[in-house]
Amino acid sequence: ARSETVGAQVSEELFTGGLTALGLAIVLMLVYIWFRFEWQFGVGAILGLFHDVILTLGLFSVLRMEFTLTIIAALLTIIGYGINDTVVVFDRLRENLRKYKKMPLGELVDLTINETLSRTIMTGVTALMSLVVLYFLGGEALSGFAIAMIFGIIVGTYSSVYVAAPAILIWGVKRGREGDKRAEAPQPVA
Repeated sequence: ARSETVGAQVSEELFTGGLTALGLAIVLMLVYIWFRFEWQFGVGAILGLFHDVILTLGLFSVLRMEFTLTIIAALLTIIGYGINDTVVVFDRLRENLRKYKKMPLGELVDLTINETLSRTIMTGVTALMSLVVLYFLGGEALSGFAIAMIFGIIVGTYSSVYVAAPAILIWGVKRGREGDKRAEAPQPVA
C-alpha cells in the first residue's frame, strides 16, 4: 500500500489556486454570456451562478463538512453545469424573442421556461442518478464531492429556471432586430 501526503504549504497553495480558479471561472462565464447574448443575460447568468455557489457553500457550512480541493472541483463542475443549463434556457429565450415579437416579456419568459423545462429536469435527474451511485459506492474520498454535486445540480436546475431567466424581466431585452426598442418589464397591477 502506497501513501502520499501533501505538506501544509503546498496544500495552502493548492487551495488558494483552487479559489482563484473558482473566481476566474465565474468572471469568464460572465464574459462568455455577455458576448454570446446581451449584458442582461450575463447578469442573469451570474446571479444564477452566485446562487448555486453560495447555497452549496452554505450547505457545507451548515453540515460542518470539511472544505477541500475536491469540493472546489465540485464547485467548478457546478458552475459549468449551471451555466450550460442557463445557456440552453437563454438560447431558447433569444429564439422566442425573435419569433414572438409582440408577446409580453413575462409571457415569453414563461413560454421559454415551459419549453425547456422537460430537458432541464431530465438532464438533472440523469446526473443525479450517477451522483447518488457515486455517493454510495465512491467511498469516503468522494462522498464530499458527491454531496456537493447532488446539491449543486438541484440548486443549479432551480436557478436556471427561477433566478437567471426571470432576472431578464428586471432589465428588459432587445426584441428581434428592432434596434433600440426594448421590451419593458411588466408594470405592477394597481
